[in-house]
Amino acid sequence: MPLQKAYCFPAASGKDVYLFTLSNAAGTEARITNYGGIITSFTLPDARGSRNDIVLGFDKVEDYLSPAYLAQYPYFGCVVGRTANRIRNASFELEGKEISVTANFGKHQLHGGKEGFDKKVWDITGSGEFPNPWVEMKYLSPDGEEGYPGNLDVWIRFELTEENELSYNFTARTDKTTAVNLTHHGYFNLNNGQGDIRDYELKIYGSNILIQDEELCTTGTVLPVKDTVFDFRSFTNIGDRLQQVPEFDKSYVVDKNNDPTGLALMAEARCAATGLLLQVYATDPVVHFYTGKWIPEMTGKNNTPYGAFSGFCLETQIHPNAINVPQFPSMVLKPGEEYKSKTVYKVIS
Repeated sequence: MPLQKAYCFPAASGKDVYLFTLSNAAGTEARITNYGGIITSFTLPDARGSRNDIVLGFDKVEDYLSPAYLAQYPYFGCVVGRTANRIRNASFELEGKEISVTANFGKHQLHGGKEGFDKKVWDITGSGEFPNPWVEMKYLSPDGEEGYPGNLDVWIRFELTEENELSYNFTARTDKTTAVNLTHHGYFNLNNGQGDIRDYELKIYGSNILIQDEELCTTGTVLPVKDTVFDFRSFTNIGDRLQQVPEFDKSYVVDKNNDPTGLALMAEARCAATGLLLQVYATDPVVHFYTGKWIPEMTGKNNTPYGAFSGFCLETQIHPNAINVPQFPSMVLKPGEEYKSKTVYKVIS
């Protein structure tokens, strides 16, 4: 069946947690839970007659709530909000008023605060099989949650096509002026979670990066990547570059095209061991590349050991910390407006 729904468990909030399986005729499957909007697996049949799950995660949804995982939390495969990445000094000015949000990364805020959208049980608002299997879920973030003003309604719709494209669409509306910058925090490993990603090749369609301070908050300065270690404008071995810098945790401003859909090809990654190519398209202006240096040592799905560089992230979003940088694109959402963004993961074998 193209769409299946399985009950998992009741959450502490009283809401029920489910796991949805979207599948296509080629045998590709994506499993998504309404706990944190987590993509728990994205699996394709391979030439060896087995299956290749290209995202890091766990066998059971319950494992994402285990104290051991939460204690060293790397945000495997979840929705991030209200704001992705870092808000410098966990504060910003909005309509002449100073807003303080929860600090959870030293004096800064990371990925929406201590309990962001990644730890919420989302309400299922719809699902279907035509023309492609899809599921939609919603979360109402109440006024004042993690310090943010406004009741914010957020929807996310996941869809899988026959072309092995897994997409997610965000829509958000608010009743007070607030800050919004949503993303999805998937970790990719194109070899069924085995080994690490240092022998992969990466191409990023961005000519500039956003400079960060020593605590990884963007400053407002934009640096051309030409003649730097950050230049991935042609396919480049990740491991070769990691001999020059300890990690990548950088935001790239993508060189947009004129596609009428608003989607632009943000990045591509390929794995020689499996021959898979992952393409990331999005309507957002930035893709944040993270090499997973701080993935803790743990056991993932199929008893696979994870650790540093087990997976990479390509997080599409508005410029991080844009709420504090006037020259960056706005991440302010006002009543009567609608926040929208779309990201597509396309896998080619």
